[in-house]
Amino acid sequence: MIIPLNDEEITQNLNSLNGWIYADSKLTKSFEFLNFRDAVAFIMRLSFEAEQSDHHPEINNCYNRVAISLCTHDAGSKVTEKDFSLAKAIERLFPA
Repeated sequence: MIIPLNDEEITQNLNSLNGWIYADSKLTKSFEFLNFRDAVAFIMRLSFEAEQSDHHPEINNCYNRVAISLCTHDAGSKVTEKDFSLAKAIERLFPA
């Protein structure tokens, strides 16, 4: 069984991520790209990370913007270490 993190653990873990927020029991972040093609390419790269970790985010794309939300359904749709692990992998994909 996967155990949800408490608020203190979530706050501590958020310090290691740039721009991610905790709201509505999810980790969320929006990314902006130069154009639609770059946004979709990012989503494709993200899909490989998600499949490898067997953890699939909510993804919303509108032209050059991609919004991602993470929670762990097996933990009652709460935030777990699994979400932070995928968030860190997503950060490595985003061109700085």
